[in-house]
Amino acid sequence: MRHSLAAAGIAALVFGAAASGAVAQDIRPKAKGVVILNVRVTDVAPQGSDPIYTLAGAATGLRAKASYDVMPTLGVTYFLTDNVAVEAIAGTTRHTVRAKGPATDIKVRDTWVLPPVVSLQYHFAPTARISPYVGAGVNYMLFYGGSDKNGFDLAIDDGFGAALQAGVDIATGERWAVNLDVKKIFFDTDAKDAVNGLKTKVTLDPWVISAGLGYRF
Repeated sequence: MRHSLAAAGIAALVFGAAASGAVAQDIRPKAKGVVILNVRVTDVAPQGSDPIYTLAGAATGLRAKASYDVMPTLGVTYFLTDNVAVEAIAGTTRHTVRAKGPATDIKVRDTWVLPPVVSLQYHFAPTARISPYVGAGVNYMLFYGGSDKNGFDLAIDDGFGAALQAGVDIATGERWAVNLDVKKIFFDTDAKDAVNGLKTKVTLDPWVISAGLGYRF
């Protein structure tokens, strides 16, 4: 629910402020060649819950679920035109994979994830104090580090996903702005525990919700 409300709030800012085209004279407008560095606090919250099977395909009655994490992230945006920009974000989060059932909740693995996202954005009001944007792009989920728990030996496949984005920059000075950003990433992968003879398709599909400060170069 919190992720849906956050997304709805960003969307309201995007479409409500899109009509606000008045030029703010005391800020540096977004324009071709401008670079914005955003430092954010980011909540990465996986949404999926997938059944766990034996390697032979029999149901176990358990489901795989990954926890959320909150970490700092960096985003760099480069404006190709006054309205069109490309953004790359980087950060890493730590998640716990659990096997859950009606009377079972077992920790399977702690893992770090590096989920960089590159998106193409459209900024509706580049000269306004309130400047919303939308975007779409790709991400790559790289699982590394961490440790197995409770006798499991889980291997999780890396892979590509797709991302949708909405956000807003609210200028607070000539070069500084508050940034609010929501991404929905669509990603699923395969996980296998050959030692215990188990497998699952892990649907992460995380909400990536961020707030922070941006500086325009």
